Amino acid sequence: MKIACLIKQVPDTETRIRIKPDRSGIEESDIKYIVSPYCEFAVEEALRVKEKAGGGEATVISLGPDRVVEAIRTALAMGIDKGIHIDSEGKSFDSYATAVVLANVLRDRGFDMILCGKQAIDGDNGQVGPMIAELLDIPQVMIIERLELTADKKGVTATRRVAGGGKEVYEISFPALFGCEKGLNVPRYASLPGIMKAKTKPIEKLKSSDLLNGALPLVQWANYQLPPERMAGKKIEGDLAYQAHELVRLLREEAKVI
Repeated sequence: MKIACLIKQVPDTETRIRIKPDRSGIEESDIKYIVSPYCEFAVEEALRVKEKAGGGEATVISLGPDRVVEAIRTALAMGIDKGIHIDSEGKSFDSYATAVVLANVLRDRGFDMILCGKQAIDGDNGQVGPMIAELLDIPQVMIIERLELTADKKGVTATRRVAGGGKEVYEISFPALFGCEKGLNVPRYASLPGIMKAKTKPIEKLKSSDLLNGALPLVQWANYQLPPERMAGKKIEGDLAYQAHELVRLLREEAKVI
């Protein structure tokens, strides 16, 4: 079985984000980067499926500058067999251009299963996975919380969460793409032997310019701004009757929500 695992390197959630003076983006010089948490669930699930299938090959793929090799090495240390680094060549990609590049890498490589996070925690769009599936014309199930191989190992039963606490169950034959959600598994820590082995595992180098096939981003970003500072709260003094009366007045006259 051949499994592809798509990951994205994102700023650590504890990083203090600073905007460039010209508002063209964020300052990246002092940012700590990590593997997007939902992508970690995808890496772990790739390893578990490979184990259940009794063998195969798992490949981790990431688009970005040279620093994303660190994220790829993290996945290799966890147990993934090999990596593919697609150099972004200093360019920014929206969801569509990213999906085109990744789909062109995945196409014709014979992957049975493609795993990704349900969304990245920076852009938070959740668009790349579904777009890839459409470009490859394969089935997709996003936000999965359970994945079980069929008896013949030619497909899976996938359970996904839907609104209102409901669940949907799909039986899908390979090839197919799945977006991984918290609760699907608990990502393992890389062992010391795994970290040492990761240094020798192969990472294929590709260029994004060779994979766009003329596709252009559909979205451009400009005028970056931080969210406005949260206004200070207002504390109402007095007895309960007065507090209740004053709260209703403030909600009606100042907040204008009632």
